[in-house]
Amino acid sequence: MTISLGILGAGGRMGAALLAEIAGMPGVTLAGAIERAEHAGIGKPVGAAYPPSLTLGSNPGPLARAADVLIDFSSPAALEATLDSACEGRAAVVIGTTGLQAEHHALIDRAARNIAVLQSANTSLGVTLLARLVAQAAAALGEDWDIEIAELHHRYKLDAPSGTALALGQAAAEGRGIDLAAHSERGRDGDAKREPGSIGFASLRGGSAAGDHMVLFAGDGERLELVHRAESRIIFARGALRAATWLAGKPAGRYTMDDVLGLPAR
Repeated sequence: MTISLGILGAGGRMGAALLAEIAGMPGVTLAGAIERAEHAGIGKPVGAAYPPSLTLGSNPGPLARAADVLIDFSSPAALEATLDSACEGRAAVVIGTTGLQAEHHALIDRAARNIAVLQSANTSLGVTLLARLVAQAAAALGEDWDIEIAELHHRYKLDAPSGTALALGQAAAEGRGIDLAAHSERGRDGDAKREPGSIGFASLRGGSAAGDHMVLFAGDGERLELVHRAESRIIFARGALRAATWLAGKPAGRYTMDDVLGLPAR
C-alpha cells in the first residue's frame, strides 16, 4: 500500500528535510506541500525531485483531502486551521510543531475525537527512548538527587525552553510523581538558591546546533547524565516519517512516539 503524505511548513528547515527524505522513500508519495501565504516560494515547484507541476501552496484544505497523513512542522498560529482541514478531509496528522500552549493541546484533543493525531515535541527515536530513561531514573532516585535539564539549539530557535526539554521535564516529573509547573525553575539570575525537589531548565542558543539535550541527576558525590545529541535534522524527518506511516489508517485518538516504538504507557 502506498501512503500519500502532505507537508505543512514545507518552506522551513524541517520541511526541506522531509521533502528530501520522501523523494527516496519507498511506499510513500507526496500529495503536496504548503506554507504561509506570504512565503516567497508560493506557486513555485517544491523541488527538483518532484514534477514541476507540484508547486508550493498555502491552503491546507485541498491538501488534507488529497493526503492520507499530514505532517505539520509549521507554527502554533497555523494549528487550528490545520486541524480543522484535517478533520474535514479525514486525514491523520503528525504534529511536530513546538511552542504549543494549553489552548493548542485543547484543539488537538478536540480533533482527536474525529481523526488520528500524533503530537510530539521531538520525533527523534533516540529522544523518545531518552524520555523513558529519564522517567525511570527519576522514579528510582530520591529527592536528594537534583534534576537539571540543559538544551542547546541554533540561534534562530524561538521557544525556550525547547519543547523537547519540557517533555523531558514532564517525564522526570511523572517519574517522581510531582507537578512540573509547580516544581520547575527557569532563568536563574542573582540570588537563585535552588529549591529542594525542583526541576531546573537552562536554554542555550547559538550557531547551527540541531539540538542537544542533557538531563542531569546530581546526587552527593555522584552524577548521572543522560544525553542526546542531534547531529542532523534528518533524524527528526525520519522519525516523523516513521510516525506518519505508522499512523496511517489508525482509528481516531491521540498517539505518541511511544506508541510508534511499541513502548508501554508510562
